[in-house]
Amino acid sequence: MPASDIGIDLGTRNSLVYSTGKGLVLQEPSVVVYDKDTEKIRAIGEEARQMSGHVTSNMEVIRPIRQGAIADFVVMEKMLKYFISKAMGRRAFLKPRISICVPGESTEIERRAIEEATYQAGAREVFLVEEPIAAAIGSGVDITKPFGNLIVDIGGGTSNAAVISLGGIVVSASVKVAGDAFDQAIMNYVRGSHSLFIGEDMAEEIKKKIGTAVEEASPRVMEVKGRNVITGLPKTIKLTSEEVRVALKDATGQIVDTVHGVLEKTPPELAADIVDRGIVLAGGGAMLRGMDALIEQRTGVSTLTVQDAMNVVVVGTGKYPEIRARMEE
Repeated sequence: MPASDIGIDLGTRNSLVYSTGKGLVLQEPSVVVYDKDTEKIRAIGEEARQMSGHVTSNMEVIRPIRQGAIADFVVMEKMLKYFISKAMGRRAFLKPRISICVPGESTEIERRAIEEATYQAGAREVFLVEEPIAAAIGSGVDITKPFGNLIVDIGGGTSNAAVISLGGIVVSASVKVAGDAFDQAIMNYVRGSHSLFIGEDMAEEIKKKIGTAVEEASPRVMEVKGRNVITGLPKTIKLTSEEVRVALKDATGQIVDTVHGVLEKTPPELAADIVDRGIVLAGGGAMLRGMDALIEQRTGVSTLTVQDAMNVVVVGTGKYPEIRARMEE
């Protein structure tokens, strides 16, 4: 396989690039800073994220992907070009074969636009890979076998549950509730219950440190700094993991309901496979403590979060061409 094969996961929050032979070569925020005066892009990725808190009125922070869907094609194409050339480095003159992950629920028009943008960005050949398929491959599931596997991928903008068998999706459903919704729920709770304004970065830190989807025997505590809603002055509070669980209850519940709905629609023989094999949980949002336990409690099916959950989609996307070639033999 040529060294110039790459897989791309354009996420709502982060974009990742995987290169066959090199592994993960790029992980940057899916953010662009646009200068309205010059009508040019000022920064992309990590550089744009660092600028985003300090932009002046003539600049705009654009997230071209929202809740798993492309909101701004022109900006997305430029971002894609930038990430590809950065990932290719000195090999940029070689036109790569590019696999790009698309949300399971994307329309034919969106898919054609993504494909076109990828060719524009310099691809020799383009493969579109559905997110659940990519998550399954990256999680080490052999998708070519005639068994049912239930993959739940909780990303930044969307959560997707899909039953996969013989290389295709049998039943799937998605909900626009995932990691970003968790952060928003924490921000809303802290404002409502403690009269404290906090930013997205602080909310994410809370989620990582004391976030949980299930009740804990001994709740953890964290000091949270923010701005008092009433006085506008800095203020520090103590927040417990139990409060965070309550804040996230609605969002985590919606994800569990989505998984439940897919199980109900699964053909009986594939459902039997899933009971034997368990549910596979992937994506950055799957790293919320106790998420697997919550799904297991509600469905009665053993659930396991894969290692390196954040990167499985991009790894699976990168490996897709060789799996596809095997299936076509």
